Amino acid sequence: MNMNYKKNSLSLIGAVALGTGVMIGAGIFALLGQVAELSGNLFPLAFIAGAIISGFSAYGYIKMSNAFPSSGGIAMYLVKAYGKGTVAASGALLMAFSMIINESLVARTFGSYTLQLFNVGNNSVWVPILGVVLIVGAFLVNISGNNFIGKSSLVLAIIKVGGIAIFAIGALWAAGFSFQDAISLNNATTYATTDYLGALTLSILAYKGFTTITNSGGEIVNPKKNVGRAIIISLSICTVIYLLVAFAVSSNLTISEIVAAKDYSLAEASKPAFGQYGLWFTVGMYRNCSDHIWNYSQHLCRFKNDSNVIKNL
Repeated sequence: MNMNYKKNSLSLIGAVALGTGVMIGAGIFALLGQVAELSGNLFPLAFIAGAIISGFSAYGYIKMSNAFPSSGGIAMYLVKAYGKGTVAASGALLMAFSMIINESLVARTFGSYTLQLFNVGNNSVWVPILGVVLIVGAFLVNISGNNFIGKSSLVLAIIKVGGIAIFAIGALWAAGFSFQDAISLNNATTYATTDYLGALTLSILAYKGFTTITNSGGEIVNPKKNVGRAIIISLSICTVIYLLVAFAVSSNLTISEIVAAKDYSLAEASKPAFGQYGLWFTVGMYRNCSDHIWNYSQHLCRFKNDSNVIKNL
C-alpha cells in the first residue's frame, strides 16, 4: 500500500469536507443516544459545551500545526514536546487506540442502523459483519490516493450535511417547530455528576474528527493558513448540525424513547416526518466512514517514518 502522501494534494475545501465527514459520522449517528442517556433533557447543552471545549483544544492544534505542518499530527507534536522516547510513543499509541475505538463505534452503529431495515435485532451477528464490510470498503477508498479521497470526501460530506439538515428541518416541522420540550432545563430523572461528565466526554469525542485535518497538515495547500481555517469552518458546521439534530430528535422523542433506540435514534426520530423512508434515508447518510480510516493510516505513517519512537516504547 502506498502511504507516501504528497504536498499540496489536499485543498482547503477537501480538508473541511474530511474533518466535517469524520465528526458527523461519529457524533450524530453513534453518540447522540448515549449522550441523551447520560444527561436527559440537557443533552443538547452537552453538545454546546463539547463545542466550546473542542474550540480551545483546536486553538492549540492550530498553533502546533502552523509551526510543524506534518502528516504525523499528534505524534509529531508529542515528539517536538518530549523528544523521541517513551512519553511521546505512549501518548501517540493512546491516540491510535482511541482512533480504533472510535472507528469500531462508528462501524458497529452502521450495522445497527442497517439491520433496522430488516427488523433484525442489535444482537445479531450481522452487526459486526456489516461493520467489517464498511471498514474494508473505506480501506479500498483510502488506498486510492489523496486526490480521490479529497473529491470523494467533498461529495459525501455535501450529501451527508445536506441530508441531515433536511432530516432535522423535516423532524422539526413534524413537531410543529416547537422547542419547548427540546430546550427544557428540567430533568425528570436525577442524574449523577459523573453522568453529566460522561455525557460531556462523549460530546467532546463527537468533535474529535477535527484532528484529521491536523494529521493532514503536510498535504494541505498552504497549511499555515488553511489548517486553521479548515478546523474553524468544520467545527462551526458541525456545531450547527449537531444542535439542529439534537433539537429535532428531542422534539419528536421522549428521553426514554431516545434511550430505547440509542443505537439508531436518528432513524427512530425520522419516522414522524418521513415514515419508513426516513430509515432508508438515515442509513444512506451513515455510510461515509472512510475519513476515519484515513486518519488512522496517517497516524501509522508517522510511526513508520519515526522508527525511533517505536524503539523507545
